Amino acid sequence: MNKNAQISKAILAGILGTIGMTAFMMMGNMMGIQMNVPKMLASMFGGNLIIGWSMHFMVGTMLAIGYEYFFIKIIKINNPLIRGAVYGILPWFAAQVMVMPMMSIMKGMSYFDGFFSGSILLASASLMAHLVYGLVVGFIDKPSEELTISINNA
Repeated sequence: MNKNAQISKAILAGILGTIGMTAFMMMGNMMGIQMNVPKMLASMFGGNLIIGWSMHFMVGTMLAIGYEYFFIKIIKINNPLIRGAVYGILPWFAAQVMVMPMMSIMKGMSYFDGFFSGSILLASASLMAHLVYGLVVGFIDKPSEELTISINNA
């Protein structure tokens, strides 16, 4: 597969994975679990939601490009859905031990107030959302050999 097709596939996977993750988070919001990543990101830039949404999709797309160019080549898991789900755990973990505590510190609280979102319920919901992201990315962004196999076996 040529480089342009690879990057296009990764960008599509990132956008759709971010949409899936965001839809899951919105369902959580309807059940009282407040997860609003664009609003959180916007708070770092004066509350501009357009910037928050842009950053949310940019991060999702960049992570999918990282999946395409690094993770698939390093982690040898044959099932693309399992590989994607495992990948989804990585940004979740980074968010729980770095991003969320950083946001707490920016609000004048301690590191541990934001550690694992400050709540097992929020951390678990966030994990589920990141697993949705990873599943979508893994499903869409399969190596070309896997695409050939699935087409030939259809």
